[in-house]
Amino acid sequence: MAIIINEDTNVIVQGISGKQGLFHTKQMLAYGTKIVAGTSSSKAGTTIEGVPVYDNVQAACENHQIDASVIFIPAAGAKDAALEALEAGIKTVVVVTEHIPVHDEMIIVAYAKRVGAAVIGPNTFGIVSSGKCKMGIPPNQFFVPGPVGVVARSGTLSYEIVGNLTAQSIGQSTVVGMGGDRVVGLTFVDVLKRFEQDPETKAVVLIGEIGGNAEEEAAEYIKEMTKPVVAYLAGKSAPPGKRMGHAGAIIERGKGTYSGKVEALEAAGAMVASVPWEVGSLIKKVLDLDKQFNWEPGALRMREERLDR
Repeated sequence: MAIIINEDTNVIVQGISGKQGLFHTKQMLAYGTKIVAGTSSSKAGTTIEGVPVYDNVQAACENHQIDASVIFIPAAGAKDAALEALEAGIKTVVVVTEHIPVHDEMIIVAYAKRVGAAVIGPNTFGIVSSGKCKMGIPPNQFFVPGPVGVVARSGTLSYEIVGNLTAQSIGQSTVVGMGGDRVVGLTFVDVLKRFEQDPETKAVVLIGEIGGNAEEEAAEYIKEMTKPVVAYLAGKSAPPGKRMGHAGAIIERGKGTYSGKVEALEAAGAMVASVPWEVGSLIKKVLDLDKQFNWEPGALRMREERLDR
């Protein structure tokens, strides 16, 4: 089973005729994603890669059942594109666009909450339900079906860690990119709750980074989870006050530090990898443990000690 999207999800690509939209439409189609429509004001009435193109989302919805949208619109128009999808009743909106003004992001996320929709991003690599559906920009070859859910703030780290998992014959149920900006839609906790409820997700990988308090909030929920969590955090050597890649990856006033996040996650019972390639071996360990013990919230370390005796 997958979370949020699956093989039956009907997808619209907003900005399908642009350079990025066109390239990634081809990649998503090759992965098996059901793209039923696209939008482009200059290409309306044509087809691109066999996909019918409309002037706007509402026009597409009048002709197709659409469940989810992925947005490849430049930052200046991304807010209007996201609101257009939400106003049309689409319940899952993936905003790949980066450099969206913070105030625009706040408007998008607030409106989505009012209408009961899920926004993934902004500034996200997207979401992949392995073997079923891909919305966004991840490379196709790394994502294969399996029992491990992944939620991340970083795209590049996700590709590396998922690639390592796949190389070790560990498949993924769904991989979700929260996005690297200060304001995002779905949070770690939102996604962890979905993984906790998914019967086919047996363990979860959380990929975080310095800055903000998203990982600390996740740790509070992990205490209640019945499934094991392995985490990796980027930014161990980052100097305070310097942004490291993402707009949200900055230590300010002593908050959002690497050590504070590690301490919170370990106290909640998560295992924290020191390097990305250690994640696979830790996942193998917790999956083996899962065959021998029933998981209880926050009990990972105790079970490790029992296994080592």
